[in-house]
Formats: sequence, structure tokens, C-alpha cells
Amino acid sequence: MNCLLCHSPYNPIASWRQLLFLEDLDVLCPRCRGSFKLIDGRLCEMCGRPLEEAKPSLCADCLRWQEDEQWGRVLVKNRSVYIYNDWMKDVVALWKFRGDYVIVEAFRRPFSQAFRRHFGRDWHIVPIPLSPERLYERGFNQAEALARLLPFPCFPWLSRKHSEKQSKKSRRERLETDNPFFLSGHPPIDGKRIVLIDDIYTTGITVRHAALVLLEAGAAEVGALTLVRA
Repeated sequence: MNCLLCHSPYNPIASWRQLLFLEDLDVLCPRCRGSFKLIDGRLCEMCGRPLEEAKPSLCADCLRWQEDEQWGRVLVKNRSVYIYNDWMKDVVALWKFRGDYVIVEAFRRPFSQAFRRHFGRDWHIVPIPLSPERLYERGFNQAEALARLLPFPCFPWLSRKHSEKQSKKSRRERLETDNPFFLSGHPPIDGKRIVLIDDIYTTGITVRHAALVLLEAGAAEVGALTLVRA
């Protein structure tokens, strides 16, 4: 079998159980898998950023969010799987911007494990949408690809207006952006717990904008699960 990223041949069978039932076969070689850095240890209670032991329970960014009357309690928590190291930046560029959709399979097991650990079956899965223009340009929605890795249905309850790419904006510009999200029709949101799915958590404004729309429509609470914490 060849590695999904470096394409070098390797043997993915690590146990007799895998050999007999063909389960949990890794699509990456050990070298590529080991180049990702999982988030662990002490985390910011709100955004999931790794914290030093001496730091308070919230990072500096989330302390600022908590002081804002509009945004302070919009999101109950974000949890992410990986640190945005140089290796992950290269993989995201290959997957997200060069259209190599199948790379999402490299994240199936860790992303599903993170969902079960931090959320669970009583949360409704809503991927962050792309605008129709961005979807046409990219060919697929990376957030929806991640959501489909999870063993529960996802719900397209949000739509998005077209705007400049977030990656081209400064932090201040991102925070001052008008809310690009709106409901897709009249979804049955009242009283539901919703987990937003996205690829990268940077400032947190994207998931907070989406969460605000869902809360105003009657959601009980909104969290987020992202692949990467930048």
C-alpha cells in the first residue's frame, strides 16, 4: 500500500486483528503520520489552545472575547485536533487549495475520536458553508468533507454570502467583518445543541458569526470542532 501523502510504499498492518478484519488501516505511512502534532495537555477552556501550566484557564484571546457583550457567550467551546505546524500548513494547502479531496481520509480516525470525546451523538453537526462562488472555485467544501467523516448525519442549515477570503484579512479586519451567514430556509433548530465543523480556528470570528445566527434561530447552545488550531 502507498502512503496517501508521500506515496511511498508501506505496510499498514500493525496487528492480527487488523489483518483479519481489515479495520483501522492507516492511509499514511508512520513518517507522515508522525509529522502531525496532536493537541494535548492543558487547554484553554473556550478555544482549545494549548496553555502553559502557569496560565489561567482562558487564553488571552478568549479573555478578550468574554469581555465583549455581543460575542462573550456565543460559543460554548471550540476543540481542535492538530497544531498548525509547517507540515500541517503544507498538507492543508495541498488538500484545500489544490483540490486533493482524498487527503481528508488522513483525518478520519483522529477527527472522529475528537468528536466523540468532546461532543457526541446528542449534538447536531453543521458544517461551515462556502459561498456558491467559493464552492465553484474550490470544487468542494472542506468543512463538509470533515463533517462527513463523522458517524452521524450533518445538516446544511447555514448558507454564506460571498466575500473576500478570510486568509487575506488581518485580525482586525476579520473581527470587523459583517456576518456572512444566514439560515438555509427554516430548519428545525429550536432547543438543539449544535456543533459547527470547520478546518481551521484562527481568530474564532467565523464560528462565532455562524453560532450567532443559529442561537438567534433558537439553538440551545453552539460549539465548534475544527481540524486545526492556528
